[in-house]
Amino acid sequence: MIGLIQRVSEASVTIGGETAGRIGPGLLVLAGFRRGDRAERIPRFVERLLNYRVFADGEGRMNVSLRDAGGGLLLVPQFTLAADTDSGNRPSFTPAAPPAEGEALFAELVEQVEREWPDSAFGRFGADMQVALVNDGPVTFWIEVD
Repeated sequence: MIGLIQRVSEASVTIGGETAGRIGPGLLVLAGFRRGDRAERIPRFVERLLNYRVFADGEGRMNVSLRDAGGGLLLVPQFTLAADTDSGNRPSFTPAAPPAEGEALFAELVEQVEREWPDSAFGRFGADMQVALVNDGPVTFWIEVD
């Protein structure tokens, strides 16, 4: 599982001209799944998202998690994160989870986040989405959970 985490002052996802999700300050997470990713690892992924310290403490150091700071969590599925970009000029999506697997994993991720974090919003797997954000910092991290 891959998470591209961006600390934002605001973010939204629009599908078909309708806002599907919007948050104020918090985290926008683009979530990608690879072949072999297992649903049993999703709790660890959620734990990392909520506890990763990317917000400033009183001294301005990144030492505060979303769980500690509060704020929104916007999850957007993005299979392109799992692409193989090692050679050529066109990405290969062979490493990405097949669509049915990716959709099931994202659905499980959404379910677990909804239980853990009430201030959450979501994109929709397989949809043509427009994502808008104001990256705060900018602060962006790539995390993986195998």
